[in-house]
Amino acid sequence: MTDQTTVREVPRQLSADKGLPVVGRMFEYVKDPIGFYRHQWETYGPVAPFRAFFRDAVVLTGPDACEAALRNKDKAFANEPAWGRIVGPFFNRGLMLLDFEEHHAHRRIMQEAFTRDRITAYTERMHPAIEEGMASWGTDPDFLAYPALKQLTLDIAADIFMGGADDTSREEMERVNKAFIACVQAAAGLIRADVPFTRWGRAFRGRKVLDEFLRHYLPAKRATRTDDIFSVLCHIETEDGERFTDDDVVNHMIFLMMAAHDTTTITVSTMLQYLGQHPEWQERCRADALALGPAPTLAEIEGLETLDWVMKEALRLRAPVPMLVRKTVKETVVEGYRIPADTDVMVGVQFSHVMADYWTDPTEFDPERFSPERREDKSHRYAWEPFGGGVHKCIGLYFAGMEVKAVLHRLLRGYHWSVDPSYVAPLDNHSLPFPKDGQPINLVRDR
Repeated sequence: MTDQTTVREVPRQLSADKGLPVVGRMFEYVKDPIGFYRHQWETYGPVAPFRAFFRDAVVLTGPDACEAALRNKDKAFANEPAWGRIVGPFFNRGLMLLDFEEHHAHRRIMQEAFTRDRITAYTERMHPAIEEGMASWGTDPDFLAYPALKQLTLDIAADIFMGGADDTSREEMERVNKAFIACVQAAAGLIRADVPFTRWGRAFRGRKVLDEFLRHYLPAKRATRTDDIFSVLCHIETEDGERFTDDDVVNHMIFLMMAAHDTTTITVSTMLQYLGQHPEWQERCRADALALGPAPTLAEIEGLETLDWVMKEALRLRAPVPMLVRKTVKETVVEGYRIPADTDVMVGVQFSHVMADYWTDPTEFDPERFSPERREDKSHRYAWEPFGGGVHKCIGLYFAGMEVKAVLHRLLRGYHWSVDPSYVAPLDNHSLPFPKDGQPINLVRDR
């Protein structure tokens, strides 16, 4: 912590810089997150004031300030009070909404679901799910990649997380998908109550759908041991005999399935866009994919080096979770600025990904920046942080990387695609960023 004699107060927000009544400058963030962060950085520095919905907050920009919040050495930053106000009723007691000792206890149990042996088993059963999910994809000059990928990743989640859910119809899975979307979109709700025809109203009904869906299968998962994540969560036990209750299992399943299929969809769709705009990289990745069989092992997927660089570059340019939120539970100091207790904090991880101090030509698509010879992501420990950091770092990051590369491996072996070089995805940034136009690509199925 900075010596107390050098501690400064967070700058007051300029009178002309407070934005609109009530919403403050939130719409500026929604319109252009990078522009918003850049303004905060250039106007105030790494710890900047912000106001929205009658609440004063602090924005942290730059890897040093982000690191302070994410590593959280003095345990001043908490997740649940921040995320709970945004999406708490819908992802209640998911791992992201737990703190300190309770979070540590739940994470210790859940880690057993993401050991290397288990991820190896998930890899084996993922290939048939991907193949089946893509079976209806054909040549289409206006293929809407994002909704197709979202359905695909939900189908994969139903298999890997649920063990197939064999008695579930396509209509029911579409209902589940809409429920997940409603819960995620609640983050942008202006009216934070169960009011019909509002984001939160739809999310409350969505959460009920998800809860009923999972509890229907819970007794069978408790009764038998299989290698899907639902069953694993029902049966895993630490050396000290710690296990999840039924409510724990349902809460963690809802959060994990959301995190898995939403963030994976964003990452794969971003990769499709850039590979479609940079055919030389698509061919490099395709050559590596064709060198493997149709169902590569986890080790073989991990060996797809070029595809790994492309994935990391996509995560840099479009982080699926571009902003993390925290709330201070006690006074702390970040980069020399005093942040009082009970302060809302926005951690601007996406901005670190495009700062010229750490990246060469930061707005350009350049996967080789992650090559062993360059490793620009090592310019600062928190220059690249799409999975967060500290004790709340994404527990499923290795599983997610495997899934993303397994989907691309199948696409590269069976399809070619192109995207207009001038295309810029019109992103909806109200919650997790996604292309509002469905992200059209010219998809050609190989014969």
